[in-house]
Amino acid sequence: MSEASRESLSRIDEEFSTQNSEAALRLSKIDWDFKVRIVTNEIENVHPYPAKFISDLPAAFLDSLPLKRDSIILDPFCGSGTTVAEAQRRGYSSLGVDLNPIACLMARVKTSAVPENISDSISNVCKMMDKTADIAIPPIPNLGHWFKRPIQVALARLTAAVDAMPEGHQDFLRLAASSIIVRVSNQESDTRYAAIEKPVNASDVQSHFRRSCERLASALAVRTYELLPATIIQSDLLEVDLDAFSGRIGAIITSPPYPNAYEYWLYHKYRMWWLGHDPIAVKEKEIGARAHFFKKNRHTSQTFVDQMSRAFEKFQSLLMPGGWVCFVVGRSIIHGETIDNGAIVQEAGERTGLKLVYRGERNVLSSRKSFNLSHANIKKEKVIVMRKVSS
Repeated sequence: MSEASRESLSRIDEEFSTQNSEAALRLSKIDWDFKVRIVTNEIENVHPYPAKFISDLPAAFLDSLPLKRDSIILDPFCGSGTTVAEAQRRGYSSLGVDLNPIACLMARVKTSAVPENISDSISNVCKMMDKTADIAIPPIPNLGHWFKRPIQVALARLTAAVDAMPEGHQDFLRLAASSIIVRVSNQESDTRYAAIEKPVNASDVQSHFRRSCERLASALAVRTYELLPATIIQSDLLEVDLDAFSGRIGAIITSPPYPNAYEYWLYHKYRMWWLGHDPIAVKEKEIGARAHFFKKNRHTSQTFVDQMSRAFEKFQSLLMPGGWVCFVVGRSIIHGETIDNGAIVQEAGERTGLKLVYRGERNVLSSRKSFNLSHANIKKEKVIVMRKVSS
C-alpha cells in the first residue's frame, strides 16, 4: 500500500471515530423515557397496534445520526410502520419488512397518499352493504364466540364490498375496516383478549366504518412533506431476499419482537381472518410468539440468539459503509429465566464486525405501551446503537 493510500485510510478512520464520538454524545443527551411527547402525529393513531414503537424513538435516531440523504432507512420488524413514516417525514426513502399482514397494511397506508376519489368508494361500500341480501359467512374458527350473528353478516357484507372496490382504494378501505373489527366484536378491547357482552349491533359496523374512513383520511391529509418511496414487504425477515437493497441501507432502526413477551398475531388474528389472511401461518413464523415456548420442541433463549445472528448477517450485507444499526429491546422471562435481549443483540452485531457506539436504557412508561402482559411486565428497554466500519 502506498503512503498516500495509508494516509487516506487514516483520515477516513479518524473521521469515522470522530463521527462516532459526536453521535454518542448527542445520543447520551436524549431523554429516552420521553416523559413529554415531542412527536405527536395524527397518523400514529389510525389503527390499534400492541406494544407500538412510539415515533419519538426513530425520530431521535434520525435526528441525531449523520445519515447520507440518498440512503434508505430500514425497519426489519416494521410493525405499524412508525420508523418508515418518520423516515419519510424527514426526507428519506425507506424499507419495512414484517410478517404480519395487518402491520404491513398499516405501514403501506401510513406512507401513501390519500387515494383520489376515495370518498366515492366509501359511499359505494356503504351502498353495497345496504343492498346485499344473502351472503356467505367465511369459515372462521370459533366465530360465534367472538361475534354476534348480525355482526358476522354485517362484516361479511363490508369485506365483500371493500373487495369489489378499485384496487388502488383497497388498502385504505381495508385498513379502515380492520380498525373497527375488535370494536364490534365481543372481545373486551385491543389489549384484553376476553369475550364480554358489548352493546353493539349490525348498524354499528357501517357507522364505525364511515367514521374510521373519515379519521384515516384526515390523518393522511394533514401531512405536508413529500411522500418519498416507502417499500413494505410482507415476509419473514430471515427468509426474504433483499439483495436489491444491498449496500444501500444507511440506517436500520427497529424494535424486534421479544421472546415470550407479546403475541402480535393473537391480537390481530380475527382481523387477519376477516381480511382473508391466515393468522396460524403468521404465528408459526413469528419471532418470540409465546406459543413457541410451550410446545413439545419448544424455543429457548438460544433460538433468539440464532435468529438475531442470522438477522445481523443479513444487516451486514445490506448496510452501506458507515451505516448504523439502532435497536430498542427489553428483556424476556422464559420459564423463570431472565434473558438479556440487549446483550444478545449487541453480541450478534459485534460478531458480524459492527462497532458499538452507544448503549443506554429507557424506562417504559405504562402510558407508552399499548399493553403490557403480566408475563412480560417490561419496565425497561436497552437502547443500542452500532455502526458498520466505513471502509
